[in-house]
Amino acid sequence: MTFRLRAARLTDVEPLYEMAKLTGGGFTNLPADRDAIEAKLGRSEAAFSRTSDDLGDDQFVLALENAETRAVRGTCQLMTQVGQRWPFYSYRLNTLTQYSKELDRTVRAELLSLTTDLEGSSEVGGLFLHPNERAGGLGLLLARSRYLFIAMHRPRFADRILAELRGVIDDRGGSPFWDGVAGRFFGMSFQDADYFNAIHGNQFIADLMPKHPVYVSMLDEEARKVIGLPHPTGRAAMRMLEKEGFSHEGYVDIFDGGPTMTARTDQVKSVAEAVPAKLEDGDLDIGERAILATGTLDSFRSCYGLREMRGDDGVAIDSRAAELLGVSEGDEVWSVAR
Repeated sequence: MTFRLRAARLTDVEPLYEMAKLTGGGFTNLPADRDAIEAKLGRSEAAFSRTSDDLGDDQFVLALENAETRAVRGTCQLMTQVGQRWPFYSYRLNTLTQYSKELDRTVRAELLSLTTDLEGSSEVGGLFLHPNERAGGLGLLLARSRYLFIAMHRPRFADRILAELRGVIDDRGGSPFWDGVAGRFFGMSFQDADYFNAIHGNQFIADLMPKHPVYVSMLDEEARKVIGLPHPTGRAAMRMLEKEGFSHEGYVDIFDGGPTMTARTDQVKSVAEAVPAKLEDGDLDIGERAILATGTLDSFRSCYGLREMRGDDGVAIDSRAAELLGVSEGDEVWSVAR
């Protein structure tokens, strides 16, 4: 395989912008706005350059590159601590139980409550793969390489981590959830609100959204039935997150109602199982399939390859992976079984 993941650079703005136009909306972390993407890449470069190895308000953008053509064909992001620039809002789906002694009847009502419970968590997001490259496990490489990056830079990330999945979008590009809930108060379409949020943040939600809980039973059927459901294209991503140890604990996106998955960072499978070792041999022929990574911050690179663990602190990898990573004997290589 000729693909590797690396730190994104300001020169990647055009390919990322072209991919953003293919997302179909509802993809806040990759807006189809060149200036917004350029600003995101500038913030990412500042994060890669920060020398203090502690938890800050950083955003890292990674780019999937074809090593032969240098074409950028995918991207993903990591946010170290959400809710620092503006509040991080979610809806929490919970149940209110009430009992009437006179009627001898118990009534249970589902409520959507506006909350900032997840503020301070790290986030993995912004994963997008060019439609022509959605084969061969590249989506898995993008997703799980983020966890290797976290393991390799653990002090820079919080103890809880989240992933927001895009909710159900209809054929018109609208959101049944938005139309049934927030859209009633804002007088703007889902596309307009989602774009505004991507560019300016969601403080306008705090300014205009009613703070009282919303009774789910009072919503129309189209809005009710999509609460907590991912977009059809995100079902595989949800299963992947579940395999890593993420779970859905009732948090949903305030715009499209998509599920927010959460986990303890150190319990994420690919973080817990990631191991560093010194490269002893870069010409392995037969071995275990793995995701391999090397480098620190802006020199980070990852790819698929073969590995063979040797002793407690040695590893052998195949020559193609060694070439993609640019490593030689004695260099540190992190890995996790594929």
